[in-house]
Formats: sequence, structure tokens, C-alpha cells
Amino acid sequence: MNALSNPQAFQRDLLAWYRAGARPLPWRTAPSLYKTVVSEFMLQQTQIKTALPYFERWMRELPDFTALASATEARVVKLWEGLGYYTRARNLHKLARAIAALPEPPRTPGAWLELPGVGPYTAAAITSISFGAPVACVDGNVVRILARLTANDTVFRDSASAAKFFAPLANTLVNTAHPGDHNQAMMELGATVCARQNPSCVICPVRAHCDAARTLAPESFPRLAAKKIEEQKITRIWLLDAKRDAVLLHRAAASARRLAGIFELPAPEHLGLGEKDITAKNAKKAAEQKRSITRYRIAEAFFKLSPDAALRKRIDARVAASNDTLHWVPLSALARATLSGPHRRIVNAHFSGARHARPCI
Repeated sequence: MNALSNPQAFQRDLLAWYRAGARPLPWRTAPSLYKTVVSEFMLQQTQIKTALPYFERWMRELPDFTALASATEARVVKLWEGLGYYTRARNLHKLARAIAALPEPPRTPGAWLELPGVGPYTAAAITSISFGAPVACVDGNVVRILARLTANDTVFRDSASAAKFFAPLANTLVNTAHPGDHNQAMMELGATVCARQNPSCVICPVRAHCDAARTLAPESFPRLAAKKIEEQKITRIWLLDAKRDAVLLHRAAASARRLAGIFELPAPEHLGLGEKDITAKNAKKAAEQKRSITRYRIAEAFFKLSPDAALRKRIDARVAASNDTLHWVPLSALARATLSGPHRRIVNAHFSGARHARPCI
């Protein structure tokens, strides 16, 4: 017997558990439409523990739609620095301007889908929580719960196809009297109990409604086709200029999909250099890191470069012809520049004494 056999009992057990012990997250205490919108944008592909300090700082700096709509894009992106997927910040900024131009915020999922950066999940979350719209949210957490409740052994191509498949079931189970709390309860359950690995079935409030719990193999669900992982190795350069007291950074083009307008330490190809130009004689490895983005596994090595006169001339020519993608950023302004999160951490950890280091040029 799963949740579909008695949806009212499932809703009751889930809601009672949520209201008794939901985490006191800042967007849940003294909730508002603005807090809900900001939190939903931040939590797209970001864990709650990572988003919390960003959310609190954001609320101090930009406390409402009017403040956000009036802010410059540079300020918005700087406040977002480190959260990644910067399109979210730009879309949130555009959304605030759209909301500020309306006589009142829209109240239906369909109307929210017309706004920048709002997909089906975000539209459902915002309208169910803020306006009581009787629509279910379906993200990875919810897919996992529904696949386990029904012990569905379909192999899905990816998480998006799984979400589309389970959307009708999610809407069948949504508590239409309390849709906001129901959706938040599902998110809470997936985040704290029905985890991807080692789910806490013994304390699950809806175990009695779950087919997978009875199979004793809940981790088998949902079943997603294995992703093809691509390994990437990237070299990065830390290059100082004594005359400018500055470091050379590469800024992604405004049309870039992920890091539009964001600074990172340049790769050799940005400087017009090849592998043979980075040698044991002129470069010293200072740091390395591994990280994952979607299906990519990236290994980055960071080198301090001390070019000779000929190499320096080539780099200067490349900077001059870079069409505003290569910038000498004064070390005194480095903290104010918007770097990608991984590169900010590397700079802070390994190049924080740069102002006192011996210049390379």
C-alpha cells in the first residue's frame, strides 16, 4: 500500500511531521513574497547550508523588490559572488524590475512562468507558498520521494524527464488546503530524511505509505541512466605587473552561458600561450583544485608565471588585442572585482599575500 491508496492519510502524516519540526529557515520565519522568490532562486542547484549566509547578506543589502530593481547589475552580481550559475542573479534582477513595474505581483503559476528565470518548479513553489495555489513542486527531492513511495523502476534518461513523468502524481498528492506547507514538507523530507544515500527510513513520517521502504532497498529509486562524465584539465596563470601593482584576469564575455562578465585567472590560451611556454624555469605551481560542474570533472592547476622579456611582450600584445576580455586589476581593487567562487577561494588561500609578493613583471 503506497501513498496513492490513501492520499489524505499521506498528506496528514506529512503535514503533521513538517509543522512539528520544520527547520527555522530565514525565509520561513516572517515569510514574504520577496523572501520566497529570493530563496527559490538561490536554492536552484545550491544546497541550503551554502545559500544561508548569502541570503542573510542579500536581505541586509537589498531588502525588497524595489531595492533590488534599483540596484546596478554589478552590485547584484557581486552580492551573488561564490554562488555560481550567475544567470540566476541576472534573472532575479530582471524579475524584480518586472515586478516593480506591475500594479501588483502575479498570483498564478502561469503568470509567473512569463517572468525571467522562472520555470515550472519555481512558479509552483512561489505561488503555492505565497498565494496558496494548489500546484505541486517537482524537483530532484520530490522525484526521489515519489519514486520510492511507488517503487517505480522506470529508468529515466535524466532528472528532467523523471520530473516530467512524476508531475501528475505530485499534483494528485498535493494537499490543496495547504499547498505551500505541503510543498515545503516534501522538500524538507527529501533534504533531511529521504536522502539520496542512507535514507532514514526508520524515522520517516510517511514510511507506512512507502513501497520502497518495504522492499528494503529504497536507494534503488529513482533509477536514472548513468551520466557520461567528461574529465577536463585546465592550467591557470597568476601574473603580476610591478608597474601597475596589478594582476591579470580574464573576464568571460557578456554572452557566456555560465560566467558572463565574471573574472577568473586566465588560462594559457587566453594569453596566447601554448604548453611549451609554461616551463619549470618560468612557472611554479602554487595550487590545484578539483571540482564538478554538471557532467564535467575539472582539475585546475594554478601557476605563478615569471615571463622573460620576449614572453612578456607577447602577453602585452595579447592584452592589447583582447577586446576587453583581459584586464589588469589593481591588487587594491581585487576584493571588489567579481571572481568565480572557486577562483576567489584559490586567490584568498594561496595568493592573499600578493601585495607583498615579489612582482613577476
